[in-house]
Amino acid sequence: MSTSIEQEGKTVQEAIDLALEGLGVARDEVKIEILDEGNKGLFGMIGSKLARIKVTKEADPFKKAVFKIANDLLNLMEVPCEIREKDEEDGIPKFEILSKDSALLIGKRGQTLNALQFLVNLLAVRESGEGGRVLLDTEDYRARRRDTLTDLALKLAEKAKGLRKEVSLEPMSPYERHIIHAALQDNDYVITKSIGQGEYRRIVIIPKR
Repeated sequence: MSTSIEQEGKTVQEAIDLALEGLGVARDEVKIEILDEGNKGLFGMIGSKLARIKVTKEADPFKKAVFKIANDLLNLMEVPCEIREKDEEDGIPKFEILSKDSALLIGKRGQTLNALQFLVNLLAVRESGEGGRVLLDTEDYRARRRDTLTDLALKLAEKAKGLRKEVSLEPMSPYERHIIHAALQDNDYVITKSIGQGEYRRIVIIPKR
């Protein structure tokens, strides 16, 4: 979960500056090990040697807890897998689960994956002592589900517009409700709102007057 690079520079400080720029981090976010202080050589030219350092960026406590807890839970489920950190999505850390049992992990309409994500998030917050959210994915399920929900939102918006009546969707997770809201936020003919509590919370598509 940590990232390390080696960097050379004319001086130790130059090597540090180049490494921090390359990793896109601040000085207090990394551990620096000086491998070779280098030397200027004779007249700054003959026999000169570059300084060389190793810079390690440690994973933040929340991501580290997510990685550990997800691995522990999947081991308990006896699901052979590999977990990789992916690019963040809307500012939310995302981890991909690589497994031949991806269908089992997803479950009906993503219920198993969503339950695992909820539990990992809850335990990671507790263990790390930091607030946060995490997105778990496997076999690009989230992207496929997003496309499906976006198409559904557009079709039901047309239905609500044509019937001039409210149309209710089935209960969904907060992430999936966000997709529906986003798909219709600029629609000229309908608005959306969430109703209900907890796991029964769902979206209603309402024709504009």
